Amino acid sequence: MIGDFEQQRVKLSTGVELDVVDIGPRDAPVLIFLHGFPESHRTWRYQLPHFADRFRCIAPDQRGYRGSSKPQDVESYTPDKLIADVFALADALSVGEFTVVGHDWGGAIAWGVALGGQPDGLHPAWSGRVTRAVIANAPHPAIFQRLLQTNEQQRAASQYISIFRDPASDAIIEAHGIAGILAHAFAGRVPSGGIQPPDEIARLLKDWEDRDTCRAMINWYRGSPAIVPAMDAPYAEPPAVPFPGLTIPTLVIWALDDVALPPCNLDGMADLVPAVEIVHVADCGHFVPWEAPDAVNAAMDAFLTSS
Repeated sequence: MIGDFEQQRVKLSTGVELDVVDIGPRDAPVLIFLHGFPESHRTWRYQLPHFADRFRCIAPDQRGYRGSSKPQDVESYTPDKLIADVFALADALSVGEFTVVGHDWGGAIAWGVALGGQPDGLHPAWSGRVTRAVIANAPHPAIFQRLLQTNEQQRAASQYISIFRDPASDAIIEAHGIAGILAHAFAGRVPSGGIQPPDEIARLLKDWEDRDTCRAMINWYRGSPAIVPAMDAPYAEPPAVPFPGLTIPTLVIWALDDVALPPCNLDGMADLVPAVEIVHVADCGHFVPWEAPDAVNAAMDAFLTSS
């Protein structure tokens, strides 16, 4: 068991307040860790103590999660607002440059943070602040949307998103919370016993008791612009649209047994991210930061030392 991390409440210029872990030397290079659905800063429970002797490690509970602010409207969870939270958090903690580290939805936001904050990035006010990116089992936005249009395996694996977005799921969420909607969306696809240790399951279930939190977490999916076609919709190559490249050093860690994100998400990565290093983790499912922490830590150690 990895124990509790001390958190502080941080008020952001974006109008939300986040509970944040902030450990490590204040004068060290900064790593900002972004968790995904349906977790918290504890996604990184094996990484934070490992890196805190050499880096300032910052890990928020993102908006909508646990004790952080949880607006209830879908518009509060569009990617631009979630990306802006990261830079606002850096500002609030007097952080200039940083490496962004993300998993799952946190990884999706990390792609946007990196694209906006790399030198000559998409957002002039943030340009040059993001020096490196580490992405764990989170699809590149351009690759993912193309796969949803052309790849039967990814389209099938993503049908749960349509279930999350369906207003009919609201009754399940109200009655049974996140555990209920997960059981409904992933029936037969995840081991019934789960893979979290019992103490972590207890923590998660406690986090999910509040229905405002449950609705806010689901709103990350409802606020996303990603289009998930039905299985019987036509398969067709989408029109070619230029997508900006990510030029900063980038580590992509990919667990190969992810039921929601198959390894086809790595196809074409080097074309969009020329400075990418890809590390495969075999015999591991979606939650690679805590399912295979030694592999993740080793890959990050090597990357952060060399880049």
